[in-house]
Amino acid sequence: MIEQLHATTILGVRRDGNIALGGDGQVTLGTTVMKQNANKIRKLHQGSVLVGFAGSAADAFSLLDRFEEKLEQHQGQLVRAAVELAKLWRTDKYLRQLEALLAAMDKTHSLVISGTGEVIEPDDGVVAIGSGGAYAMAAARMLIKHTQMSARDVVRESLQAASQICIYTNNNITVEEL
Repeated sequence: MIEQLHATTILGVRRDGNIALGGDGQVTLGTTVMKQNANKIRKLHQGSVLVGFAGSAADAFSLLDRFEEKLEQHQGQLVRAAVELAKLWRTDKYLRQLEALLAAMDKTHSLVISGTGEVIEPDDGVVAIGSGGAYAMAAARMLIKHTQMSARDVVRESLQAASQICIYTNNNITVEEL
């Protein structure tokens, strides 16, 4: 039996015209931490789009390549590229088997993209995926509501909080900004 790969918490926050997307560095296979400093955040389309991934690393890298192609095809239009990727992901025999989620952000949109054809844009500009996503999202929403912290600091502190709760999330945090 193949053990399930658990990997990650990704959180994106949009605040005061600033965008930050961050993730932890832990990759876990079964009950074993395999890697502690993985980088699961990428800048795409000449640095205008931030993308984070959760799930199987190999699957996520395949999806990132396809997503980058869609961004190029659609001149960096994030929503259009995300919808086209979701359609392809859902209908392609090979891609349908991939187990990952993507969080993507640009200056205007914050999206969660899934293999079931979902392209979701949360109302509050906070996106979260992965095993600790709900914890990080809850922390981010409270920090946004009750502090004046920057988007970057909200992401960092929220991921730190998730790392203290979720066993598949560590505190080796990477944050990128637009």
